[in-house]
Amino acid sequence: MSLIDIKNLVFEYFRRDDEGNVDEIVSAISDVSLEVSEGDFIAIVGENGSGKSTLAKHINALLTPSQGEVVVDGMDTKEEELKLSIRKTAGMVFQNPDNQIVGTIVEEDVAFGPENLGMKTSKIWNNVDDALQMTGMSKHRNDSPSSLSGGQKQKVAIAGVLAMETKCIIFDEATAMLDPRSRKQILDIAKELNKEKGITIIWITHHMDEVLTADKVYVMKKGNVAVSGTPSEIFEKSEILKDCGVVPPKYIQYVNFLKGQGLLTEDEASTIKDEDNLILFLCNKFGKENKGNKSNTYIKKDAEENNDDLSHGILLNDVSYTYNQGYASECVGLANVNLHIKKGEFIAVVGATGSGKSTLMQHLNGLLIPQKGNVFYNGNDITDKDFSTKELRQKVGLVFQYPEYQLFEETVEKEVCFGPFNMNISQIEAQKRAYKAIEAVGLPDTIYDASPFRMSGGQKRRVAIASVLAMEPEYLILDEPTAGMDPVSAYKLLDMLKTLNELHNITIVMVSHNMEEVAEYADRIIYMDNGTVCMDGPVSDVFAKNIDNDNVEVPLGIRLLNALKDVGVDVDVSCHVQLDIFGELCKLI
Repeated sequence: MSLIDIKNLVFEYFRRDDEGNVDEIVSAISDVSLEVSEGDFIAIVGENGSGKSTLAKHINALLTPSQGEVVVDGMDTKEEELKLSIRKTAGMVFQNPDNQIVGTIVEEDVAFGPENLGMKTSKIWNNVDDALQMTGMSKHRNDSPSSLSGGQKQKVAIAGVLAMETKCIIFDEATAMLDPRSRKQILDIAKELNKEKGITIIWITHHMDEVLTADKVYVMKKGNVAVSGTPSEIFEKSEILKDCGVVPPKYIQYVNFLKGQGLLTEDEASTIKDEDNLILFLCNKFGKENKGNKSNTYIKKDAEENNDDLSHGILLNDVSYTYNQGYASECVGLANVNLHIKKGEFIAVVGATGSGKSTLMQHLNGLLIPQKGNVFYNGNDITDKDFSTKELRQKVGLVFQYPEYQLFEETVEKEVCFGPFNMNISQIEAQKRAYKAIEAVGLPDTIYDASPFRMSGGQKRRVAIASVLAMEPEYLILDEPTAGMDPVSAYKLLDMLKTLNELHNITIVMVSHNMEEVAEYADRIIYMDNGTVCMDGPVSDVFAKNIDNDNVEVPLGIRLLNALKDVGVDVDVSCHVQLDIFGELCKLI
C-alpha cells in the first residue's frame, strides 16, 4: 500500500529585490514522481542544492506544490485543513537541530510534539523516556538545550520526533553533526523502527555507507531524480553518480580500483559486501605466514615535543571549563587540557559528540575564558587586562559549526568587508582584502552583490571563511567545516584550506568526524574524550596506535594496510594519503 504518492511535482519560488519586486523565478523541483510504500526504507542522495530537502518538506506539507501533487496516507498536501494530520503522519528531523528545538530543558522539548498531538500525559512521558533512552540522551533530560553540543542537540531533535510515534520519519541529514558511534546509533534506531514497528523511513544523507541497507535509493540532480534503484544497482553506475556529485562508499572505491588493477576478478568482487569482507578477503588472498609483524606500533616523539618554543603559537596550560557550574546541570567542557598549537600546522580535532571539541575551539580565540588554567598567544596570557582580545580575534579567526550564525550583512561584499572595516584600515584596503579573500575561497566576483542568505550551505561556509580570511589571520579555526556538505563540495573546501595552509602558512585547526578527510588533509590529530586530550600526535602515528573504536573510525585504507602488514605483507603503514594507499595496494601485484 502506498503511503506517499508524488506525481509530476514542480516547485518554483520567487526571489525578490530589496523593494519587493520579483527579479528571478527559481525552479527547485522539476517534474519529480515517486511512490513510497508503507514500511519502506528509502534513501535520497545528491549534491548540495539538488532538491533533496525541498522534496522532503513537500512530504511533510511544509511546502505546497507549484504543480503536480503530493499525497501522504491518502491526504493531499494542498488541502490546508489536512496539514496537521499530514504532519502527524510524517515527522521530520531537520539538518540544523536549532530549527526545531523550542523547550527550555531537554525533556520538555521532547514532550512538545506529543503534547500538541493531544496524547495523554502518562503516554507522553512514557514516550519521552523511551525516546531519550533510544537516542542516548537520558542523562541530559534536565539540561538546557543551549548547553549541549551540536550533535547532542541533533539527538534531542530526533527524540522529539520519535516521541510523536509517526507512521513516517524523514531524516534530513540528521546525522551530519554526529560522531561515528552516534551516527550508527541513530541509523540503527531508524532500522529498528522500520523493521520492528513498520515505520516508513526516508533517509537523506551524504554518507553513502548509510544507504547500503535501504530498500531503494533516489539520486537527485538539479531538482530531478537522475537515477533510482537498489543500492547495488546505484553504485554500479559510477559515471552517473560522479555527474550527480555522489561518491560511492569507500570500500566500493577500493574494490573498483583493485578490479582495475587486476587484483580482483568480477566474481571475487561480487562476494565483497562491506569493509570487513574486503579486509578479510585480501588478507586471505595475499597474506603470508604471520611473522609477528605488528603495525600498531606508536613512536613517541618526546624529544621533538619537549623542544617546542612555547613562546610562539597558542598554548593552553592546564585549562578547565565547566558549563552551569554549581547547578544540577553542571557539565564538564574541558578538564586540565595542555596543548601547544604552532604556526603552519594543519590540525584535526576529533572525538565523540560532546567530548569538548567545540569548547576547545572557543578557547583558542578568547570567546570562552578558562575557569582554571591559562591560554597564551605568542607568550602573552589572553586574560591579562592589557591584552587586546580584539587583536587576538583578528589573528585567530573562528568559523562556527553553522556559518549562518555569523552572516548578517545584505551582500557578500559587505559581509566580507565587515571585519577589515573594524580594524582601523582604509576603506580601499578593506575592500582589497575582501576581494582577495573571496577569490581565495573559490567564489566568483559575480557574487559580490548577492545576498549570503540566498546561497547554498557550501557557499555560506565559503563566505564565512572569506569574512575571517579578510582580516588576514595567522590561525583559522573551523568547527565541522564540511558537515552537511556533499563529498565533492567538501573536498573542494578542504583543498582550499590546504592551499591556505601550504601557500600562506595559515595554521588550520579543524574539528571533524570524517576520518577519511582527516587522513587526507591533516598533519596532526588531537583526540578528545570527556573534556580531556587523550591522544595528540602526527596522523600516521595516531592511526598506527590502533584507536579504532565507536567514536573514531580509522580510515579503511589504513585499516586495510595494517591488516595486511599483520599477516606478513610488506606494505608501508605510515602513509595516510589515499593515493599513497593505492600505491601500496599496487605492490600486491
